This record gives sequence, structure tokens and C-alpha cells, in this order.
Amino acid sequence: MIALVVSMATLFAWALVAGRLVRWSITAPVAMTAAGVVLTVGPHPLVTVSLTTSDAERAVEIILAVLLFTDAIAAPKGVVRAHRRLLARLLLVALPLTVLAGVLVGGLLFPSGRWWLVALFAVVTVAVDLAPAAELIKDGRLPSWLRGVLTVETGLNDGILAPVFLFFLAGAEAYGDSGTPSGEPLGRALDAVFWAVVAGVLVGRPGGLLLRRAWRAGWTRPSAVRLGILALPLAAYGLGILLDGSGFIAAFVAGLCFAREARALPAHALDLVEDVGALLSLALWFVFGELVTQAFTGDFDGRVVAYAALSLTVVRVLPVLLALLGSGLRRADRLLLAWLGPRGMATIVYGLLAFNGLAPVDPHAADLVGQLMTMTVLMSLVLHGLTYGPVAARYARYAGRPDGSDPDGAG
Repeated sequence: MIALVVSMATLFAWALVAGRLVRWSITAPVAMTAAGVVLTVGPHPLVTVSLTTSDAERAVEIILAVLLFTDAIAAPKGVVRAHRRLLARLLLVALPLTVLAGVLVGGLLFPSGRWWLVALFAVVTVAVDLAPAAELIKDGRLPSWLRGVLTVETGLNDGILAPVFLFFLAGAEAYGDSGTPSGEPLGRALDAVFWAVVAGVLVGRPGGLLLRRAWRAGWTRPSAVRLGILALPLAAYGLGILLDGSGFIAAFVAGLCFAREARALPAHALDLVEDVGALLSLALWFVFGELVTQAFTGDFDGRVVAYAALSLTVVRVLPVLLALLGSGLRRADRLLLAWLGPRGMATIVYGLLAFNGLAPVDPHAADLVGQLMTMTVLMSLVLHGLTYGPVAARYARYAGRPDGSDPDGAG
């Protein structure tokens, strides 16, 4: 309860001076993380949070479910259609290449021959989330089409990676630290993805149709519609769990199925679910501050720093630049898309779930994935969260397009 009071007080204090802090690139995630570090450091910290219990793991999954649902429906109108070729390059070409690059880098730095574990490292650390540089999406110095493409890419890639994460985690759990398989977790992971898709479709599509028809018939009110939308990711998550599937994947699928119907609902219908998702994620950023203090206690593997640095630079930049060859984009646009690969909430949640999953079978691997997650997100807060202002200014000067016009061949 102390953690709840302190984290919300921190958020309230940030809200009072957010306009001034943003001048120094101090976003809400940066402020919440800093507060988490300060209040949880030392032998007798003011706040302690346990994330290894089953209840804590369930809470983390629910947060991810709400965020994935929101991401699936938050694509700006017309962006996907107008820039489908560019988005296909980013999500269907660059993203698999990024995972492959992460696996190769992990294999070089952690040459144990345990490829399931190395693949898990890659998936946990490559999920892109704009939260550390969220203000960049509002920056008028960037063209609107580019901000829209970034919003869609970051919104969809963590959902696309969700079943991949589940599969690699199952493989890492199956082989443990002995290198020999135990049980059938891979088969269970495939079943979990299947039933998650079923649950998502059963909730998202009918839920959207019913809300749209009720609104058009005048049977409901805007406030009730907002509550109904908030109920959908939670219902999809719960149904996914009841069917022995993945709850957060079910929520993402529900969001994809619901997205089309959302356009026919009243203005600001998505505000509540988006605000709840933002509030839950900021609370988790505070908890991340405690993870930072824990990561530097006990045995710390120095290779983690090298892996995180490479993951944020080479592993992201080269695949995106390769995928954008022949796209018609100008050099400034390609470089900005390649550089903007912040790591945030998806990496934190996947890292926590991987830690809890691996801890019973391989404590050392669990510690390692926790350190990799923490270092990657922490470095991203610095590289992306504290530099988005100068990056936007440099882009505007280099591109010479302060009006934000759409270049030829961008989509």
C-alpha cells in the first residue's frame, strides 16, 4: 500500500509541473523511474515491491493486456492504408531481421550453445515502445506521416512479438540449465497461442458489433461506451486464461478485431481505456525503478551492458536500414526511423514474465534476463528519452521540411 501511495504521489507531482519538465526531456516514465530508484535504494528502502508472486505476475499480465489492446486499436485513421508498404517493410522484414540480429549478438556475447535462451534474450529486448520518447510523437518538427508510421509500428510490433515470446520462453523453460528437454512446454505454448486467438476473436468482434449497434440505435451513452470498451481487454484476458491460453495475446487479438468497429463509435470513446493503460504503465515504471536498484546488487554480468548497447543501436538500426532500401524515403527519414527504437513497457513486462518463468528451472538465466531487460530499458531512457528534443531539431534542419510535408513514395 505504501508503494501505491508513493507512486501515485510521484505521478501527481509530475503532473503539476509536466509542462516545465518536458523542456528538459523529463517525461513521465523518466520521472517515475527516477522516483522508484530513489525510494527503493539502500538496505532499508522506504518502498519495496515483490514481483515474484503469482498475483504480481497476473497483475503484470493484465497491464500488458490493456496496453496491447490499446496498441491494436490506436493506429491513426488512414495511416495503415496510406503507408502499408512502408509498414510491411518495418513489421514483416525489419522486425524478423532485428530478432535474428539480437540472437546473433546474444550468441556471440553468451556462447553457451543454449539458443532457446539467447532467442528469448532477443525477443525481450527488441520490442519497441515509444513511451521513453512519447513527446516526439507530438513534436511538430516531424512530419505527420512519419509520426503516424512510428505510432503504428510501435503499437503493433509488441503484439506481433507476443506469441514469439511465449514460444521462446517455453523453449527456454523446457531445456532449463541442463540442456535436455523436460515436459512438453513447447506444445503447451502452441496451444496457448491458438486458444488466445479464439478468445480474442470471440470477445473483440462481437463486442465491437454490439457497441456500434447500441450506439447507433441510441440505447447507450458515451460514458457507458467508454466503460464497455475498457471491459473488452479484461474480458478477453480472462477468457484466454479460462481456455488455457495466453490472456495478453487474447487481448491483442481482441483489439485487432475491435479496431474497425471503433471508428463508428463516438468521439473520445477510446479515452478511458487509453488513460487506464497509461496510468497502469506509469505505476509499472515506478516499479522498474526498484528493478534498477536490484540489477546492480549481487553478481552483475558486464556483458549485459554491451548487449544492451548493441541492441539499442546496431541490432535495431541495420535491419531497419536494410528493410528500407528502395523504399523511396529520403536519408533523413530512413535514419530517424532506424534510430527511433525505444524500449519500454513491453520489454519490462516480457522481462518480468521471463524472469518468473525461468526462476524455478534456471535461476542464473532468470537473473541474466532480468539484468538484460533492466539495462536495455535504462539505457533507452537515456538514449531516446533524453535526446528526442535535439534529434527532432536536427531532423528538421537536415530534412529542410519544417512544414512536415509527405515525401513522394513514402508509402
